[in-house]
Amino acid sequence: MRQLPEADRDAIRIAQDAQFPRWLEQITATGGCAHPVHLSGSTTTLDGTTGEILHHYDTRTEPGERLLVRCRNRRATVCAPCSRLHAGDTYHLVRAGLLGGKSIPATVRNRPRLFVTLTAPSFGPVHRAGEMCRPRRDSGTCEHGRSVSCGAVHIPDAPVVGQPLCADCYDYPGHVLWHAHAAKLWDRFVIDVRRRLASSAGIVQSRFSQYARLSFARVAEYQNRAAVHVHAVVRLDGPAGSDDEPPAWATTDRLVEAVRASAQRVLLCTPYSPAVGELALRWGAQIDARPLCDDGEGPDDDAVAAYVAKYVTKGASETGAGTDHPLTTWADIESAPVSEHVRTLMRTCWRLGGLPEYESLRLRAWAHTLGYRGHILTKSRAYSTTYAALRAERAHHMGHADMPDAVIERHWRYIDSGHTLGAALLAAGIAEDIATNREIAREEREAPL
Repeated sequence: MRQLPEADRDAIRIAQDAQFPRWLEQITATGGCAHPVHLSGSTTTLDGTTGEILHHYDTRTEPGERLLVRCRNRRATVCAPCSRLHAGDTYHLVRAGLLGGKSIPATVRNRPRLFVTLTAPSFGPVHRAGEMCRPRRDSGTCEHGRSVSCGAVHIPDAPVVGQPLCADCYDYPGHVLWHAHAAKLWDRFVIDVRRRLASSAGIVQSRFSQYARLSFARVAEYQNRAAVHVHAVVRLDGPAGSDDEPPAWATTDRLVEAVRASAQRVLLCTPYSPAVGELALRWGAQIDARPLCDDGEGPDDDAVAAYVAKYVTKGASETGAGTDHPLTTWADIESAPVSEHVRTLMRTCWRLGGLPEYESLRLRAWAHTLGYRGHILTKSRAYSTTYAALRAERAHHMGHADMPDAVIERHWRYIDSGHTLGAALLAAGIAEDIATNREIAREEREAPL
C-alpha cells in the first residue's frame, strides 16, 4: 500500500492527540501564523492591595507545555497572516495622520498635506514597459557595441523590464551607494524643507520649530530596475504637532514649493574611494508632490493609506529586487533566485563592502536588499500613533488588557519557533479559511442593499 507523505502523517498524528482542540485554538488565535514563536512560562495577576491572586495562567497545561504567539513578520512571502495584520496596522497608522483618530484630532485633515514621491536617479538606461521601450532615430551603439535603443513594446511583467540595455555601461557602484545613503538623503531632504519653509515665511531657520512642525510617514518601494523610491505623506502642523494648528503662512502651495525645491537641491557626497571616487548623490528627476485636499479634488485619503500599507508588506524577494534573508557568502549570491541585474548589484555590495572606506555602510550585511538599510516605513514622532499603541488597543479590545491597580508577574522564556510539516499544513488551512471568511464579510458589507 502506498505510504502517505510525511506532512500528511504528521497532520494525522496531531489531529489524533487528546489536546488537539486546544492546539487548534492556539493556531486560530495566531491567525494561522506560518512561523509562530513557542513560549514557556506563566503570568500571575495579583490584587495590588491585598495580594490576592486574581488570575493565573501557566503553559504546563498547554499542548507541548508551550504557548504559540504570532511571529509578526511584515513580509507576505514569509508569513501572509502576520503581514496582513501588519498591513492593517499600517493602514490605520497612516490614515490617522490624514483624517484623525487613534488619539489624533480630526482637524489634521484641514492642514497642508501632500502625497510625495521621490525616485532614485538614473544609473543607466533600462528597458521600460508600456509604449515603445527606447526608440531612437539613429541605431547607434554604446562603447561596448550594444544598441542604445529598443523598439519593442514590453508587457509590464516581461523579464526584460527594468534590466539595463548594457550591463557594462550601468553604474552599479552608484546604484548600491545611493541605496546605502538613501535614508540619510531623506533626512537631509526633510531638514532642507524646514529651512525653505522658514526662509519663505521670513523666519530665522533655527527657530522654525517655534512656529511649525513638519510631520511625515514614508515608505520605501523597489522599482522594476531594483532601485528604491519613496512615497511619503507630509503634513504641516503647529509647533506642538498634531494637536496644534499651523500658522497662517503655512499653506499647501508653500509646502509644495519647498518640497519640490528641496528634492531638486539636496545633495550628499560619499566618502572618497580609490576604486569609485567621490559620488554626489541626489534624488531622481521624477518628483511628484500632490496636495491632499478635503474637497475631493486630490488623491483619496483612504486610498493613500491603503497604498502605503500595501508596500509595507512587500519583501525584496516579492518584487524581484533581492531576497528576504541575509547573504553570508559569495556562494549565496550566486545561488540566489534573482535576475542577473539584481545578482550584479549583490556582487557589487559584496565587493564594495570589503573596502575599508565603506566599512561603516555594512554593505555585505545588506547585500540581500542591494545595500538599502533603511526601514521600510518611517514616520516622524508627531505624525500619528505607533504600532505599539495599536497592538495595545487590539489587546484591550480582545480582553487582554491589564486590570487597573493590579500587579502582573510574568515569567516567560523562548523555546522554539516554526511548525512541524503537519502543523504547517494545518496552519495554512486555517489561514486560508480566515482569509476566505474575511473576504466574504467584506463582500457582504460592500453589497448594495
